Amino acid sequence: MNRLFRTKSIADLQANLEEGEATGHLKRTLSGFDLVMLGIGAVIGAGIFSTLGTAAVGEPGVRLGAGPALVVSFVLLGAVCVLAGLCYAELTAMIPIAGSAYTYAYATLGEAVAWIIGWDLMLEYAVGNIAVAIAWSDYFCSFLRVFGVDLPLWLTTSYRNVVQAYPHRLAELPTLWGLPIAINVPGIVILGLVTWVLAIGIKESSRVNNLMVVLKLVVLALFVGVGFFYIDTSNWRPFAPNGWAGIHQGAAIVFFAYIGFDAISTAAEETKDPQRNMPIGILGALAICTVIYAIVGLVATGIVPYTELKGSDPLARAFEVRGVAWMHLILALGAVISMTAVLLVFQLGQTRIFYSMSRDGLLPTWFRRIHPRFGTPLGSTIWTGVLVAVGCCIFDDDETYDLTNIGTLFAFLVVCLGVLALRLKDPDRPRPFRVPYVWVVAPLGAAACVYTMAGLPWIAWYRFGGWMALGAVVYFAYGYWNSVLGRRTAAPPG
Repeated sequence: MNRLFRTKSIADLQANLEEGEATGHLKRTLSGFDLVMLGIGAVIGAGIFSTLGTAAVGEPGVRLGAGPALVVSFVLLGAVCVLAGLCYAELTAMIPIAGSAYTYAYATLGEAVAWIIGWDLMLEYAVGNIAVAIAWSDYFCSFLRVFGVDLPLWLTTSYRNVVQAYPHRLAELPTLWGLPIAINVPGIVILGLVTWVLAIGIKESSRVNNLMVVLKLVVLALFVGVGFFYIDTSNWRPFAPNGWAGIHQGAAIVFFAYIGFDAISTAAEETKDPQRNMPIGILGALAICTVIYAIVGLVATGIVPYTELKGSDPLARAFEVRGVAWMHLILALGAVISMTAVLLVFQLGQTRIFYSMSRDGLLPTWFRRIHPRFGTPLGSTIWTGVLVAVGCCIFDDDETYDLTNIGTLFAFLVVCLGVLALRLKDPDRPRPFRVPYVWVVAPLGAAACVYTMAGLPWIAWYRFGGWMALGAVVYFAYGYWNSVLGRRTAAPPG
């Protein structure tokens, strides 16, 4: 039990940076502005462009919809994320090292919990990116159809997605040895491009992301500006058709719209003056995105009755129902750009977590190999790209949304608890950023995460349990025996 809960001191974590390794170092090139843009790039994407409709309308037998009170769901989630974000900011300023909640758990709660969080974060980044890649492919095909280009179904999605979303079109799939075939070619191509950009350098990735963030904000501003003239206030009545239960369950699915903000913390090791810039990046991105979401949700439910928003492209559908066809083209293009930015930032987050876990000996050495010229973890970048590309050709987006949400909320919960653990364990350590009223904020943040998780369907809990059980098998088969900290503590003195 002592080995399972051995912790890696903050001094040991910082020594990783100061002593260096044969594989090299990540480069510190990101500013506070870059981090805010990185956060916006990760947060504004598939959540607002795809899950908004499900959150408003609900799913028969699965969850209730929030209706026009969707705006309350967004504000509720913004409050939950601010509580967790404050805790992230304190830990990131103290421990400016790649790895996000995984690294914080290693320093505060022990190796076994760190492994659980590292494995859990794969649900947020890798599995979450599978959902984003599937949504990206759908919007890209919608964009092409505006110009009369209609790609075959079997080249644009996965077999499971056809079964779940288009069962009436199964006959369109070709067969090989009697088995239906479907492969998401657009998803594979965009993931290949994203992997290449991440491989050539973090600063180059940041510049590409900044450009896409500007474009997506312009598209959303156009949606709000044009949509304002089509608002019919009668569409906001009844405001909360399913009461608080609908707001709660709507928030649980639309939480996917917020999950990217902690990707900022995975870039701590590549940030200039992280003690100052990490809190600015995390809290600044959260504040901006919450305001944008609330306004977009209010306008979307005002343009058409909320029941008309059901579908994978609710913002474009709102204008389609109102007969404003030209906005469909702009919103489809905006969604493609937005979700490309999300793919970029999520891939960045996953590669840095793989890198940190490999540096600690919990994953094989190829995950921590740094390219001598580009200064990026090339091994984990390529492996992540391959993993997500294969996933987008197998799974469907609905099941990955819920699995991603529950995994992310669990990570947020651990971060809130980690702040309290470190306050007790190491109260005198300098904290460049301190959570105000920590004994109120951190427990509230933890409770809010549990409450939001309770709004998810039970099938998500079952899948989450299965995923964590698989993680336990991998840890005891490899990580427990190869842990750098474990070998160090097991070595005889002298």
